[in-house]
Amino acid sequence: MILWLNPVTGMSGDMLLGALLGLGAPLEDVRAAVESTGLAGWRLRSEQVQVNGIAATKAVVEVDDTSTERHASELIARVRRARPEPVAELAAAAVRAIAEVEGALHGQHPDDVHLHEIGGLDTVVDTVGVAAALHVLGVTAVHSAPLALGTGTVRCAHGVLPAPAPATLQLLRGAAVVGTDLPGETVTPTGAALLTTIGTEFVPPPAMTVQNTAFGAGTRRFPQRPNVLTATLGTPLTAEPAEPMLVLECNVDDVTGELLGHVIDRALRAGAADAWTTPSTTKKSRPAHVLHVLCHPHREPALTELVLSETGSLGIRSHQVDRRALPRRTTTVTVEGHAIRLKHGPYRTKPEHDDVAAAAAALDRPLHVIAAEALAAAD
Repeated sequence: MILWLNPVTGMSGDMLLGALLGLGAPLEDVRAAVESTGLAGWRLRSEQVQVNGIAATKAVVEVDDTSTERHASELIARVRRARPEPVAELAAAAVRAIAEVEGALHGQHPDDVHLHEIGGLDTVVDTVGVAAALHVLGVTAVHSAPLALGTGTVRCAHGVLPAPAPATLQLLRGAAVVGTDLPGETVTPTGAALLTTIGTEFVPPPAMTVQNTAFGAGTRRFPQRPNVLTATLGTPLTAEPAEPMLVLECNVDDVTGELLGHVIDRALRAGAADAWTTPSTTKKSRPAHVLHVLCHPHREPALTELVLSETGSLGIRSHQVDRRALPRRTTTVTVEGHAIRLKHGPYRTKPEHDDVAAAAAALDRPLHVIAAEALAAAD
């Protein structure tokens, strides 16, 4: 499924969550994902509200512990407990992105960063909730119109800062934005982190059949302008047309496998469409690897800096390729009490290996048998 967003008054984590609930993400599934983190003292509900005459869905998050200050590592550890695994991965990547930006701004390691305004437990509900809603809706691609940025100042623990806040601007590297006359913060750090970590492309709506449209309500009210996030869910009309991409490459013969794995993980979190290595032999007949990063052209500067700074390579190459992506969707079946995701493409359906392996180990049965039962359950 394709998700297209129109953030004409900006976006926050709860606005995105409200829009996804409005599109049909089951509230009970979202709550179950949050519950799997072990978080206590929270409540999530959805309300239908009117915003300047538009019927919108508002995600209402309440927590008993209202402290807004925590170490980022505490929140990351919490969201990593979420299930299913893809939900945990996306939520953790979003919080990690915030921690990395705050760390860079304050000269600290991301694990040591002390979050202030966004260190509350509601951040766990927002990030895990959005990740779970995207998962259950089967969203495989997110497109967005430019984000509307406000003006003026915002007040935070560090004093009065210009709007948008420095952390938000860093999180929006590579995003398309447009200035507005709206006062204050219109894009929150959580909203910005979620958009970038889900690989949002800021392009016009692709060719698709519209399935549903919903509006996520914000808290603030603006005169003559509804503060809602428009979200449209659709299915591709055909295979996605070929899109121009870049492949960044560099040869490395003096880094460890652990570092290469780290760079690949960071590149994917930073918006790369794919990243991989191939073994090679370089000058002086040295065994080496070629690191490849596939990305959209607007992400080249940030990913180039990431690769060069992490590997210490003295150069990097880039060349254009055309990528054609086929439509796909994800569903979930249950085999003897174990949830297994199925990825459906135009020509075949494939169970997710990690889910099959986990179920096979828990049931002490052959992996291929569990995979066959998962496929049979999809019929």
